[in-house]
Amino acid sequence: MSGCDHPGLLPMEAALQRLLTLAEAAPIEQTESVTLGEANGRVLAEPLLATLDLPPWPNSAMDGYALRLADWQGQALPVSQRIQAGVAPAPLQPGSCARIFTGAPLPEGADTVEMQENVELDESGQVRFREPLHVGQNVRAQGQETRAGDCVLPAGTRLGPIELGLAASLGAAQLKVRRRLRVAVLSTGDELVEPGQALGPGQIYNSNRRLLIAWLQRLGCAVVDAGILPDDLPRTREALGALGDVDLILSTGGVSVGEADYLGLALREAGELALWKLAIKPGKPLTFGHYQGVPVIGLPGNPASTLVTFGLLARPYLLRRLGVQRVEPLGFVVPAGFAWHKPGTRREYLRARLEGGRAVPYANQSSGVLRSAAWAEGLAEVMEGSTLAEGDSLRFIPLSELLG
Repeated sequence: MSGCDHPGLLPMEAALQRLLTLAEAAPIEQTESVTLGEANGRVLAEPLLATLDLPPWPNSAMDGYALRLADWQGQALPVSQRIQAGVAPAPLQPGSCARIFTGAPLPEGADTVEMQENVELDESGQVRFREPLHVGQNVRAQGQETRAGDCVLPAGTRLGPIELGLAASLGAAQLKVRRRLRVAVLSTGDELVEPGQALGPGQIYNSNRRLLIAWLQRLGCAVVDAGILPDDLPRTREALGALGDVDLILSTGGVSVGEADYLGLALREAGELALWKLAIKPGKPLTFGHYQGVPVIGLPGNPASTLVTFGLLARPYLLRRLGVQRVEPLGFVVPAGFAWHKPGTRREYLRARLEGGRAVPYANQSSGVLRSAAWAEGLAEVMEGSTLAEGDSLRFIPLSELLG
């Protein structure tokens, strides 16, 4: 297999690098403090530092019996106290052991815990230990997880259930996060009709805006639904002029150089507009520019093209503006469950699912078929200039990596 560049087409890596190194991709500076209940999906604006040791004291990793190993010479030990989680134990009496439960603090003087399955009680209620013991056995040491002052989560971390649980374990009730990005989403064209309305001749339902709004909300953005722009230049100017307080204008439908492309005309009047021809399929056209100082990304209009270009290019750009450093989706190598005999000049992202551990593409890979993505579990990446025999390795990017 081999890769190749095509004159005039921008490779995926170059397009992403260009987006991420734009001045407009610098992280926004405004921050706010939110409660843990409001922080899911947000991005940390400053490191989360541990304010205490975890665990804050030695505790038992098992239900069992705590003892000082030096007190045990193979003989049975009496039980001097019972220690449950949430109570402060008395110091361990010399020559005794303590009944202890998982998570309970170790009594002063104890250094070992034996699980209850490995002991037996004799007739007098004393404990006999049947297995060899060693100091520290089944004991969670103080600070085993983290020490006070440690950086637990760096700035730029996207907060999910695990990160919020960790913050809660440190007693953090509020976190400083970057404010939400404000993204305006619009579509262009008289051929588009909103779901629920009757279709006229030559019209189609607008799916892209609904796809993008839901996706942006998953990313924690504040979405401004700018609706469908008609094919009318004054009304397009008016609609764009009302979006001055957003961080990004995201459009679908091709901001091209055609005489009927009124969005493109309005953008070129108010600032620069670059049309990129990407070496990917689906999703060849992508535009980036400004309208009165507001960044604009124009995605292609076909639904599968919108999905691929937003997931692989616009999503990383948005995450970088929130201060996230690792913005590219994780993928993994799987065998191809198909053969590929038509090497092309563009890298192809096939909507595919895993069957028997192999990537199997949807039968219809047309860029207008969104059903292929609903069926799929991810994107199978076929490199430009490549052929594949069944069983050859390729990269598979789960949709879960792109949608979250």
